[in-house]
Parts: sequence; structure tokens; C-alpha cells
Amino acid sequence: MKGIARLTGTVKHYDWGGTQLIPFLLQEDNKKQKPFAEYWLGVHPLADGIVEDETGGRQILKDIINNNKEQALGEKVNKQFGDLPYLLKAMDVKDMLSIQVHPSKKAAEEEFAKENAAGIPLTAGNRNYKDANHKPELAMALSDFWLLHGFKPEAQLLKIFEQVKEISGLKALFQPGGYETLYSRVMTMPQEEVDKILHPLVSRIVPLYKEGKLDRSQEDFWAARAALTYSGNGHIDRGIFSVYLFNVLHLKKGQAIFQDAGIPHAYLEGPNVEIMANSDNVLRGGLTTKHIDSKELLKHVKFEATKYEILKGEWHGLERIYLTKAPDFQLSSFELDPGEKAGFTAGTTEILLLTEGRVTVSDGSAKIELAPGKPSAVVFAGQKAELEAHTQSAVYRATVPVHTGE
Repeated sequence: MKGIARLTGTVKHYDWGGTQLIPFLLQEDNKKQKPFAEYWLGVHPLADGIVEDETGGRQILKDIINNNKEQALGEKVNKQFGDLPYLLKAMDVKDMLSIQVHPSKKAAEEEFAKENAAGIPLTAGNRNYKDANHKPELAMALSDFWLLHGFKPEAQLLKIFEQVKEISGLKALFQPGGYETLYSRVMTMPQEEVDKILHPLVSRIVPLYKEGKLDRSQEDFWAARAALTYSGNGHIDRGIFSVYLFNVLHLKKGQAIFQDAGIPHAYLEGPNVEIMANSDNVLRGGLTTKHIDSKELLKHVKFEATKYEILKGEWHGLERIYLTKAPDFQLSSFELDPGEKAGFTAGTTEILLLTEGRVTVSDGSAKIELAPGKPSAVVFAGQKAELEAHTQSAVYRATVPVHTGE
């Protein structure tokens, strides 16, 4: 097992994906404008990373780790997790995607076991739990990035009910029922009632959207886009309620947001690098063509105003580290000028992803160039690595919070 090696991941062509970012990173021709939504790097069973050596040999990253666990992962991570506990992604959000929530670790274990006992295949369209893990996640914006994140504070929510007359009747559910009564009702009411409430709203805002009279800071903008994207057959997607009930956040390049279990959210637009626990457990309640199970989603939602923090990262030399409470992962970035060098010692099996520029990664005996077409590499536990930028470059480092660099 070498100290560093080239790594390739798996592309996910979900229908909400963009057509430029990931094809650029991988230098793949996309003349047909196929959606490239996500690029997965890790050991998830739905996307095994492939390690390439200097002779062109290829091995599955998970197999390398399984054959050399303590050496590859390091003693601490091997003892705590027994495997690589994170999944790294590049994401390109063109169309808004899924009102969703992730379960806690305990809930995931229980519900995964229930679906297994019920004999529901992992690949079944109605399967909710793909594994027994939780899925806290951190998304870091590569440029302007918009998302919905948790419930608005009470005062802001009451203001929305005053300003948007078509949903003003929801105030009677919120007072005195609170967030749970309100959200449970809108997510489970009959579709006919959803249409009756939202049709007048959609009829008012869609023409404004088409005329360019709305902007991304307004809930109406995203609600109109959602109606045009996901409503059909005469019905309105109930996910539109969430646009008005949740916080609308705008992250600028370099800013990040952490989303723990129970925080309802949805990505709206923009590119990002995302790191999460190694899981694909997502409960969806709207704004998607994937499986929706609102009742299951509601079992895991935290029904309270969300106190969010937009993370700007903490600088440790040339490394910008995004700290969260998740034990499974840590994301950091190196933004290097031409000729600039930065180093670190891998605390476990770590993954590097280059999003711009050209960088050489060396371990003292071997060198790998990261550039468009070959943007990712793996560094194994205990290995010292040096990055040297040949042009203005950005490299992201995925690890577990045991070391912060040097």
C-alpha cells in the first residue's frame, strides 16, 4: 500500500444536476448536455472509489482498507469506526432538489433493521433506509449557493403569513399548535387541499417569475421555480410550503453550512463540495422525482426554529478548516497561489479533490499531479504529504477530526 495514490470516483446523473462543473473536473465531453449532479469519492457501496497505481493497476479503495485496516485508517479511526466513515462529493445543483431530512444514528439502525425484516430490497423504489448510518453533512459553496435550512424563527414565520395572503390561514395552525402541528398538517393534508391553497399562490407568482420581477432572496422566486419544475397533472407540489416555512440561505464562495440529523432542508441552486457520514439515508417530502414518504420524514424532523451558523472556516497556516460536531468527518481547503506549498500529515485515509488549477501532491518518494481530468487522490494514515501549486489552485481535504495539519 503506497502512501499516496490517484483516486477516481463515481458520477451520479440525477435529473437536477448541472451540465458543466463535473464534466469540467473530469474533462468529459458532454455535448448531449446530460445532467452531472454528483461526483462521489469514498467507499460507499453505491460508488466504490478506484485507486490507481503508477503502473496503471486498479484496486477498489474499500478492498485496500479492508486488507490493511489499521495501517490504512490509523489506530484511532479503525478502533472508532472500523471503516472510512465519510463520503466526499462535488455537487452541481441546477434544479432545486428534495425537501429532506436525515435520521439520527439510533433511528437509522432501527428503521434499517425494520425494512430488512420486512424483506424490502435495498434497490426497491419504496425503500427509505439504504443503510444503518446517520448522515450529518457539511456543504461548502464553490460560488453562490442557495438552500433551505430549518424552520424560520417564530417572528419571521408570522411575518410570512401576513405578507403571503394565500397561506395566511396556516397561522391558525401555528398558533397555538407550533411547528409540529403546522408542518405535519401541510405535509399530510390531501392533495386536493394542497392544490386549493397553493393554486392561487402559484397563479400569482409564476407570471412575476417569468417576467424577471422576482429575485433569489425572495421565497416567491423559489416557490415559482418549484411550481414550474415539479408540479404537473394539474397538481401543485406540497414542497412549496417548505419554501415559505424554512430559512432561505445564500452562501458565498468559501462559506459552509452544517446540517445535523433532524434539520429539514433542500438545496436550491449552485455548486458545492459536500462531505457527510458514509450514508445514503434520505427521507424526502417533496420537490423531487424520487421516492417521497412524508410520514416517514416527519418521524425525524426537529420541530423547532433552527439557529443556524454560516461557517467561514478557521485558518491554520494555508489550510482553512471547517469545524463541526460530527465525529465522522472534517473538511478543509487549500487555496494556493502559483508556487505556493502546503503540507499535512494524514490522520486516516484522506481524500483530496481539486476544483481549480493544477497541483502536485508528493510524499517524498512519489508524486501525483491533480488537474482537470484527474482531480482526486488518496493519502493513507500517517503519510506526510506536500501540495505545490503550479497555477492559482483550490484543493479540498477530507479527513476525520483527529489531526488538523501541521
